[in-house]
Amino acid sequence: MASEEASLRALESLMTEFFHDCTTNERKREIEELLDNFAQQIGAWRLCLYFLSSTRNDYVMMYSLTVFENLINKMWLGVPSQDKMEIRSCLPKLLLAHHKTLPYFIRNKLCKVIVDIGRQDWPMFYHDFFTNILQLIQSPVTTPLGLIMLKTTSEELACPREDLSVARKEELRKLLLDQVQTVLGLLTGILETVWDKHSVTAATPPPSPTSGESGDLLSNLLQSPSSAKLLNQPIPILDAESEYMCSLALECLAHLFSWIPLSASITPSLLTTIFHFARFGCDIRARKMASVNGSSQNCVLGQERGRLGVLAMSCINELMSKNCVPMEFEEYLLRMFQQTFYLLQKITKDNNAHTVKSRLEELDESYVEKFTDFLRLFVSVHLRRIESYSQFPVVEFLTLLFKYTFHQPTHEGYFSCLDIWTLFLDYLTSKIKSRLGDKEAVLNRYEDALVLLLTEVLNRIQFRYNQAQLEELDDETLDDDQQTEWQRYLRQSLEVVAKVMELLPTHAFSTLVTHHREGNEEPDSLPAHVARVFPVLQDNLEVYLGLQQFIVTSGSGHRLNITAENDCRRLHCSLRDLSSLLQAVGRLAEYFIGDVFAARFSDALTVVERLVKVTLYGSQIKLYNIETAVPSVLKPDLIDVHAQSLAALQAYSHWLAQYCSEAHRQNTQQFVTLVSTTMDAVTPLISTKVQDKLLLSACHLLVSLATTVRPVFLISIPAVQKVFNRITDASAQRLVDKAQVLVCRALSNILLLPWPNLPENEQQWPVRSINHASLVSALSRDYRDLKPNAAAPQRKMPLEDTKVIIHQTLSVLEDIVDSVSGESTKSRQICYQSLQESVQVSLALFPAFIHQSDVTDEMLSFFLTLFRGLRVQMGVPFTEQIIQTFLNMFTREQLAESILHEGSTGCRVVEKFLKILQVVVQEPGQVFKPFLPSIISLCMEQVYPIIAERPSPDVKAELFELLFRTLHHNWRYFFKSTVLASVQRGIAEEQMENEPQFSAIMQAFGQSFLQPDIHLFKQNLFYLETLNTKQKLYHKKIFRTTMLFQFVNVLLQVLVHKSHDLLQEEIGIAIYNMASVDFDGFFAAFLPEFLTSCDGVDANQKNVLGRNFKMDRDLPSFTQNVHRLVNDLRYYRLCNDSLPPGTVKL
Repeated sequence: MASEEASLRALESLMTEFFHDCTTNERKREIEELLDNFAQQIGAWRLCLYFLSSTRNDYVMMYSLTVFENLINKMWLGVPSQDKMEIRSCLPKLLLAHHKTLPYFIRNKLCKVIVDIGRQDWPMFYHDFFTNILQLIQSPVTTPLGLIMLKTTSEELACPREDLSVARKEELRKLLLDQVQTVLGLLTGILETVWDKHSVTAATPPPSPTSGESGDLLSNLLQSPSSAKLLNQPIPILDAESEYMCSLALECLAHLFSWIPLSASITPSLLTTIFHFARFGCDIRARKMASVNGSSQNCVLGQERGRLGVLAMSCINELMSKNCVPMEFEEYLLRMFQQTFYLLQKITKDNNAHTVKSRLEELDESYVEKFTDFLRLFVSVHLRRIESYSQFPVVEFLTLLFKYTFHQPTHEGYFSCLDIWTLFLDYLTSKIKSRLGDKEAVLNRYEDALVLLLTEVLNRIQFRYNQAQLEELDDETLDDDQQTEWQRYLRQSLEVVAKVMELLPTHAFSTLVTHHREGNEEPDSLPAHVARVFPVLQDNLEVYLGLQQFIVTSGSGHRLNITAENDCRRLHCSLRDLSSLLQAVGRLAEYFIGDVFAARFSDALTVVERLVKVTLYGSQIKLYNIETAVPSVLKPDLIDVHAQSLAALQAYSHWLAQYCSEAHRQNTQQFVTLVSTTMDAVTPLISTKVQDKLLLSACHLLVSLATTVRPVFLISIPAVQKVFNRITDASAQRLVDKAQVLVCRALSNILLLPWPNLPENEQQWPVRSINHASLVSALSRDYRDLKPNAAAPQRKMPLEDTKVIIHQTLSVLEDIVDSVSGESTKSRQICYQSLQESVQVSLALFPAFIHQSDVTDEMLSFFLTLFRGLRVQMGVPFTEQIIQTFLNMFTREQLAESILHEGSTGCRVVEKFLKILQVVVQEPGQVFKPFLPSIISLCMEQVYPIIAERPSPDVKAELFELLFRTLHHNWRYFFKSTVLASVQRGIAEEQMENEPQFSAIMQAFGQSFLQPDIHLFKQNLFYLETLNTKQKLYHKKIFRTTMLFQFVNVLLQVLVHKSHDLLQEEIGIAIYNMASVDFDGFFAAFLPEFLTSCDGVDANQKNVLGRNFKMDRDLPSFTQNVHRLVNDLRYYRLCNDSLPPGTVKL
């Protein structure tokens, strides 16, 4: 006894020292080692049992329980049965004796240890494990403890970790399912008893404004008056103990619902009881009146009254998230929805004391989140099921959802509700598409709700209606999607607007058009509720267009003569709203094109004319350069409105293109005027004096006119001529890179792209070709001067200056090539003729810059774009010359220097080179086939050895893609198949050529599966599977006889080691596809051999593993067998590792 006492004191002092601030890390490691060694001793648990019953030191208790946990989960097989019996008897006694005094985390850990024993031994050796839990729950004194044990059992046994065999996992789940009905009955009883006990005192509520809450909507929602009456009972005030017990019961239910199937075990009385508790979350009175008396624990519980509501909603959401609903459960679901919408009505009810928003603000934030989750699940999973029930009032539900959405106290809450509306709108759209006959009926049913939604969402993005909230939004910090909080808010809102527009176009457009017309004439047929939607755009436009009268000339330029603080603030809000509404107008452009072009032509024309007018106005009076009273606010506002008006106009470029083809037939002056005026608005902005935001918007609009609209007369417009002259003038100051590239793309496309609706002989190619050549010549003048030649050796220019010229020219030329790569042959021919000299200069310069990886990177980018877009135009001899130059330049030493020493730029250079080769090996026909041997040799003998052992993923993905493309597009380079041979043999047993290269490539694929990079693993597995689908790779003799089972072995080992667990399913399917080539060989030879080679398992266990692998040949059963084999193999190894040395296994 004395020695036990001494050990305890020593352990306490060690623990105290370990957690002391002054203890060094070195000393902590020593203590850790000492404690680990103690835990490994056989019989250490006896001392730990003594420690648990004799100490009050939390650290010592936690350590002792960890020793038990380790013993049960890792060494249990080797523990003598007498010891096991003693442990099974002592630990529950200890728990019963001390559960009231133990700190909660120690008590929970002790429960977990006892459940771990049940996981191993119940029911065979620990037959009263579950009975004991049920008894604890039924005895009032120990109910909370029983509930903690029950929840821990559900967590640990229903979804156990992998340290059990599959058979044991299945057995445990079955045993638990047998107990579900009893357990749910007990939990229902506990919750009902507490509710009834505390409801007695509040049976006759005094009349109050809230007691008559069952209005018409309620009687609609709830079939029977009795259930409405039941839900209207005042919420009882619970004492702390009852509240704690209910929270434990609800936690148990939430976990049980996560895995038990929906069935009759979940009774109506249980559901009703859960809803009673869900009311705790939305009843503010009960929370305020909560009697808080006595200890500090009671105080905490009093504050957490809303937590019962949160837990009850968690239970409801667990049930809601199940998509598979048995027929007999549908009625329960309907009842659940009715009861939840009763709560929703309660939350969103207006009365004198509370606005809806203040009510939502007072609710627990988690409760509101759970409620929103419920609504999302209802709309996404169950709406289609419930909508058909005549007794379920969907429109009234939408009314409540509307109130709930637009009174959310936080931005995140509002975003989440907008998501729910998006789901609803998607549901309606797909419903209409699948059943066209009902379109009118569906729209008539929901029209009012949708129009209300449209109006309110539009109001929410305007400072005019929602300034306080909008000013809280951050418009500077970018999130993971590269947008600010304000941009996200606007984008999500406009998506909802667009979806409503898609469903109700006529409403929306008549509204739009009404408020775009010059006068105030409104069409008589316009519904009143629609006319409220867009008038504000007109108001803001009038403010903007009226600014001209406030511009005065000052010494340094023009100034906006609006200085009063209030006026500046109102102008700021108006400009922000105009900017948002212009984005809305742009977002709706897609609803004017295609089949509805003619029907909505006049609407769209009015919109486009107004946009053209606004952009021209901004450019003419140069609002972007005007001085203002509050430059930090108003100047960005003015620039943004101007930029957004250009962007909105750009959104209508597809409409303009459709108009262009119609105008071509009618030759209308109206179209010419629209395009000319747009160019008048754009041209002044293409200048270095204009802010980037505005400059880029103008450039993008110019590109759309040149590329999408393509009017014949564009080149002859004076404004366009002006841009040509500016860009080709060597003395003019260059625009910022991005803008320069866009403008050059637009000018090139004006000359290169075929005009729509004109025959080939009217395309004026000769003159356009000459103009394009002179454009490119001007753009590449300095670059071509860099070419060294015999007469004039290269001029000495500082390296950095040379690099700038190369960068500026190649970025423009690459973009020009890229933009015609998908166009007609004629466009690409002209493009290549213009670029030919620059391409030759690039090839001549390439060797000189091979050691400058940043320059090589840009040059290879250019060549890659050329190969993708213009390889036919470049012709075979020149293409061969380029490839040969590259192959000669990228020696083993050069590759090693790029990959190993030049960091990410060097790797990018090699990746671009491999991408060029990918284009080459994919080329059909025989032209580039002579390069295959040297390409494969470059890959396997030069690149692969450098990167094979490097952990970094750089270059690998590109290399394996090149190898895959080489195989996929050049299969006959390896497998010569003749029609005659396949007819004679019945199956094609091709002759094999270039076998060493094929084997080396396959070996590289195999090696890649042994490396940790999961992306590479997934990519390469996909490549092998594709080769099998397209070319029957796994069936080829060489693969079948020498590689098949090596691959299966590697993939199985990967599953056993859990190194790529995210790809379990893909790996299982690949193993099946490989095994199915030779099932007999797999079952008779491979599987026994694989098991024989497995270490860490004995012969008997290997036999069991082999027997359990059924000879199923269908995919689902086979992959299930694979995962069972992997799980059980890991389990046996774990068991064997836990046995004490020298154990005799029978």
